[in-house]
Amino acid sequence: MSMLRSVVLGCGSYLPTRVLSNTELSRMVDTSDEWITQRTGIRERRIAAKGETTADMALAAARAALTAAGVEAQSIDLIVLATSTPDNTFPASAVSVQAGLGLTQGAAFDLQAVCSGFVFGLATVDGLFKTGAFQRALVIGAETFSRILDWSDRSTCVLFGDGAGAVVLEAQREHGTREDRGILTSHLRSDGRHKAKLYVDGGPSSTQTVGHLRMEGRAVFKHAVAMITDVIEDAFKATGYSARDIDWFVPHQANKRIIDDTAKKLGIAPEKVVTTVDKHGNTSAASIPLALTVAVADGRIKRGDLVMLEAMGGGFTWGSALLRW
Repeated sequence: MSMLRSVVLGCGSYLPTRVLSNTELSRMVDTSDEWITQRTGIRERRIAAKGETTADMALAAARAALTAAGVEAQSIDLIVLATSTPDNTFPASAVSVQAGLGLTQGAAFDLQAVCSGFVFGLATVDGLFKTGAFQRALVIGAETFSRILDWSDRSTCVLFGDGAGAVVLEAQREHGTREDRGILTSHLRSDGRHKAKLYVDGGPSSTQTVGHLRMEGRAVFKHAVAMITDVIEDAFKATGYSARDIDWFVPHQANKRIIDDTAKKLGIAPEKVVTTVDKHGNTSAASIPLALTVAVADGRIKRGDLVMLEAMGGGFTWGSALLRW
């Protein structure tokens, strides 16, 4: 039986020009390149310029994705922007992207699931496509985490960076088998009991301030591998695939040790893992589309490849998406 699948037509990204290296950070806080690299795998990250906003970067990534997909902006009828660092409390930064593309039709909204936001965005669009209400969408992850960091806290300020990535999705009629192109299955989870382990200590309703990111690093690491493994195994059960069948594993780029431990636990070969955390740091909702764009551009991810995406973020939230490119 045929069914609608959400097929990736193209992807694109944007990174600020400012590079902040570990060496430069070591002159700002009590840390070192060796300390950061050994614990996280991060060597540098990008920092948005003064006046450069989340919507600015999202718009640049969206334009790059449209170019890669070979489609016109006017064909887009849905924009979902995953971000925890919007330009304004309201309206959604997605409508700024919509306006920047010259669009007046369709719908645009932000989605907040922290680092899991891009995976949540894919699943949301996939569900909306199946209603028949939309045909072609931009799913964007964009963050300016540098604006919510406490730059005196070495346990957090060394981890995060800014950037944006986007994909163009199209609803296409496929055969309804696991060999179809597009999103084959997605699995989303959240557990609010863990809020205090990774959160921002501000907001309009609580403190009337933006606040700063706060994290219990060891606790997050402890939970991450088990939670991520859970939703990936759910994807395998839903499709009948296994770790051996995966062509590429594109995880959220939070920490090299978490990425390595997850792949090892699942039996995914190291050469199948796409890793960009060393150059980008943790860009939250932007990390997966940024990594996808790198792997597509260098020829690793090709049409027909089976790609596993996963992420975990504050809340906690976590999720997976298995798709055929």
